[in-house]
Amino acid sequence: MHPRVRIQIEDFNLSHEIALLRLSDARVGAVCSFVGTVRDTRALTGYAHDEVKSMALEHYAGMTEKSIEAMIDEAHQRFDIYQARVIHRVGELAPTDQIVMVAVTSAHRGESFKACEFLMDYLKTQAPFWKKELGPQGAKWVDARVSDDVALARWGIQISQ
Repeated sequence: MHPRVRIQIEDFNLSHEIALLRLSDARVGAVCSFVGTVRDTRALTGYAHDEVKSMALEHYAGMTEKSIEAMIDEAHQRFDIYQARVIHRVGELAPTDQIVMVAVTSAHRGESFKACEFLMDYLKTQAPFWKKELGPQGAKWVDARVSDDVALARWGIQISQ
């Protein structure tokens, strides 16, 4: 049995992870996945001061996994899915590096899409990660959680402080 949640420094192979989810489960008719990567904000804005040379992600071991496990349990309650897997990297990352993977299996695509989006909205708004970005002005800590009231309201998630 492969863990549903992994927090790790090393990169992951999306194809391998999806193959593991589908392995020996003839019920699976849909797999939905999302991969998030480090972006250089300067590439979006054109401003040199927005450059992200690297970022460092930290977490509280044990607490982070428990929190994400609880949200996977919630996804199973809300959606007709078979399996879900979340891999989130920590440590030093550079632009274009993979940060996060969410993959969900179900009989039909609709349930997989909804569950995948639900889990990503949770990860972006509620998961306990800390992020430090290195740019032209040096290093700065930023809240790794993005406040997205619309996403939270869509799922009925209460804002955690």
